[in-house]
Amino acid sequence: MPTEEITAAAAGSWTLGDRVVRRMGFGSMRTTVDPDPDRAVRVLRRAVELGVNHIDTAAFYVSPGGTLNVGTGPARYATELIRAALAPYPEDLVITTKVGFGYDPTTGLREEATPAQLRAQIEENLRRLGRDHLDVVNLRIVKRPGRDSVAESFGALAELRDAGLIRHLGLSNVRLDHLDEAQAIAPVVCVQNSYAVDNRGDQDALLRECGARGVAYVPFFALAGVRREAGAAAEHTAAVHEIARAHGATPHQVRLAWTLHQGPHVLAIPGTGDEAHLIQNIAAGALRLSAEELAALD
Repeated sequence: MPTEEITAAAAGSWTLGDRVVRRMGFGSMRTTVDPDPDRAVRVLRRAVELGVNHIDTAAFYVSPGGTLNVGTGPARYATELIRAALAPYPEDLVITTKVGFGYDPTTGLREEATPAQLRAQIEENLRRLGRDHLDVVNLRIVKRPGRDSVAESFGALAELRDAGLIRHLGLSNVRLDHLDEAQAIAPVVCVQNSYAVDNRGDQDALLRECGARGVAYVPFFALAGVRREAGAAAEHTAAVHEIARAHGATPHQVRLAWTLHQGPHVLAIPGTGDEAHLIQNIAAGALRLSAEELAALD
């Protein structure tokens, strides 16, 4: 399928609170991997040139170390790469970040969910991004059934929203009961969970409920599936390959197209540090799958 002339607008739009975003966004985690930060800057700028106005990030997206635990050389923070590439920021750009975890080069990634820790993470994100407020902040949790209430942490973020440091709130790695709990405290504009055509887990019902409530559902690892931080899946089902051949597309483009077909409230945030892959990912927003093809993928 053609790629260069396709922009993020092909995927359509959705509203996060009072902000309209294109459903094909960009995940910044992998921008930190390349030891040459200029390459990440070029990819980020190209994403915006191609119409992306929704970028996902976190202050704990950093190499060496970080969530990917790779790389050498000086520390490269995704948030700082975004600032270097895009500040002063376009007016329509929405940057979504996550809190609930912190990263220390000595002790590594760790859960940090007390009100004081969350405020410190908000301030770190503001500093590294060079912003006076954050567009969307997702509370990322560790699920521990029976002892994983989000009330205290989400309430602390709601107070920071009331103070003007945050515009909108979301959740990450959560269940429906977490969404219920959070919505009783403050509006939730998005839920960001792991979800892929070959790794759906128990997410279908939550995805549908988010749609019924007008909450965006934002899958991460849509390309990686069970490989998670290891990167884009190298193996695909026969149905994915057959549909890719029929459309002159790549299997990864089919995976992204399937993701977007799950509902108008579903946003894609594929990440890459490679400009060619970026162009292919964005072009997947123009790929339309038939009911028969969707059934084959299910």
